[in-house]
Amino acid sequence: MARQIDEDITDVGSTDVSRETPADVSRETGQSVSQTPAEVTQGAGLVLRPDSTEEDTPIGAAAARATRVQHPGGESLPRPDHCRIITVANQKGGVGKTTSTVNLAAALALHNITVLVVDLDPQGNASTALGVPHHSGTPSIYEVLLGEMPLRAAIQTSTHSENLLCVPATIDLAGAEIELVSLVAREGRLKRALDAKVLEELGVDFVLIDCPPSLGLLTVNALVAAPEVLIPIQCEYYALEGLGQLLSNIELVQAHLNPELHVSTILLTMYDGRTRLADQVVEEVRNHFGDVVLQTMIPRSVKVSEAPGYGQTVLSYDPGSRGAMSYLDAGREFGARGDITLNPSVSVPDEVPASPSSSSQERSREGFANDQGERR
Repeated sequence: MARQIDEDITDVGSTDVSRETPADVSRETGQSVSQTPAEVTQGAGLVLRPDSTEEDTPIGAAAARATRVQHPGGESLPRPDHCRIITVANQKGGVGKTTSTVNLAAALALHNITVLVVDLDPQGNASTALGVPHHSGTPSIYEVLLGEMPLRAAIQTSTHSENLLCVPATIDLAGAEIELVSLVAREGRLKRALDAKVLEELGVDFVLIDCPPSLGLLTVNALVAAPEVLIPIQCEYYALEGLGQLLSNIELVQAHLNPELHVSTILLTMYDGRTRLADQVVEEVRNHFGDVVLQTMIPRSVKVSEAPGYGQTVLSYDPGSRGAMSYLDAGREFGARGDITLNPSVSVPDEVPASPSSSSQERSREGFANDQGERR
């Protein structure tokens, strides 16, 4: 009787194997001995999956994005007819001036554009992000403004790209405003230093001037030196409150010191798609400033905040992150579209969006998922 039962079990097992699985099946586990790449073992059986690529996994997708950022495949932007000088200004702190300056410069450099970053902030954060030494005693913009050194002698090449140049700022720059007060034509010191002949000899296509978070003499020098102004605006409640004062100062400089000065670009930063408030700020800015606002918005990103701590831009620190991809797109859009003049009749809205207590807590599924993936 026992022998008969064993034979019946053997017959049933062999029948199941021949009907449901290929011939090369292990009798102990019931799993295929030679699996194809599309077969994945799960439990005691096989799960058949369609052929996939490396980009189907989060890590593979991030690696593919990083490769596209660091190796754009020879893609290059058209070089401008003349060197464009742009001042990045906003007297409100923490809106992303320095972060936008260095990352836009890095994005342009990746497209074979030569960019000179002038660090006009005594904190020297732009110099740090570009990997340029800026300790006390280093040739810097301070000596250039006082006329003690030509611009060429203070220029350093960033460690991230040979197309990325920088004039660093040292702590000595903190006292420059006091020292400049007694000098003749103190508002035009930087403009005279940025000699067109020198920039042409260096092959510079763009000059980005990073300003301190104030409307002092250093910022006025930057506004006099550049015909274009780029304003980063944070997508939060207080974003528009100080913008009116900045635009008033730009109009004063335009009327008395630099007739060519105009707002050519507005960049929306720290966008959080989970909040309705951010969308309201974006809508207000786009309605009032029109085409000067870049279509690309910079999202809140942990990687963007981490990168300066390692002396890098986000494009070199984590090229596959959302922040890096956004700045790459913003740099491409900024470089390709050319100069756009803000309509002088456009003014800052009298009212900023109300700060709703409930809507600020509402999160879109996409924004929440992206934020969680970024933090991982």
